[in-house]
Amino acid sequence: MTVIKQLPSQSILVLGAGELGLPVLRNLVKVAKRAPGSSISVLLRDSTIHTTDPVKKKDIDELRGLGVQMVAADLVNDSIDELAAVFARFDTVIGCAGMVAGRETPMKLARAALNSGVKRYFPWQFGVDYEAIGRGSPQDLFDAQLDVRELLRSQDKTEWVIISTGMFTPFLFEPVFEVVDFEHDTVNALGSLETSVTLTTPDDIGVLTADIVFFEPRFRNDVVYLSGDTITYGEVAGILERVLGRPFKQNIWTVPYLLDELKTDPTHHIKQYRAVFAQGRGVSWPKAVTFNAQHSIPVTTAEAWACEHLAGK
Repeated sequence: MTVIKQLPSQSILVLGAGELGLPVLRNLVKVAKRAPGSSISVLLRDSTIHTTDPVKKKDIDELRGLGVQMVAADLVNDSIDELAAVFARFDTVIGCAGMVAGRETPMKLARAALNSGVKRYFPWQFGVDYEAIGRGSPQDLFDAQLDVRELLRSQDKTEWVIISTGMFTPFLFEPVFEVVDFEHDTVNALGSLETSVTLTTPDDIGVLTADIVFFEPRFRNDVVYLSGDTITYGEVAGILERVLGRPFKQNIWTVPYLLDELKTDPTHHIKQYRAVFAQGRGVSWPKAVTFNAQHSIPVTTAEAWACEHLAGK
């Protein structure tokens, strides 16, 4: 008979319940069953908790059904001290609100976490390796993420864990990103056909984050890497041809071309992201070094995701 190890209990607060927050919450609830006494809560605006919007209400009802507790606060409008008072009620705080709240919010939340005395903080850094990219990259938001890392490393009272996931898999195929042009059956490779990118689906990030939160021995002051797939842009074209059964042309958007594009529109977020990914630094890593590979946890490849979501494109 397999004996399932009991895990230490934690009271956990997740900030946000969107594209990433929902999968993280669902999976924390599952893993928390092996840690009796644990509690899972989500921080949302009061207007979201009491929404009448059918789509949002469905998500709120689902979370209530899972036993997730609702905590009302506003990450943008509440002060650092107000947020710290909320965070102080929990052992672990996990940032899943993304960068949509603006450039200043990641630092504000980090300061609130440190001021609260929370034992462990997972900042919103579910993305690329900001330190490998370095300061002054085409995407100016990344410098704000580096500021957060420096703040967390400068203290020793609150443990921190950063989870690097690469690009969310669906974003690679989004029309707004323009890497895949379904209308003209073309892949616009960023940098070169050999430039690689690490991709992980939000659902897999949810599974793996929950495992990392409860993992023993405990992760402390560490960067943990994930990868559903690490592929080149040339391989993206091959995946689309196999999945959709038709040829895809391959076009190369070089780094100089993308930087010139950015000069004409320097605050365009998508153009900023394209230029960073084209440079190829800090945006991919071998699957072998990842938490999921080292612990043999199954994940969704880009081709498997495409098979499920791109049929009929």
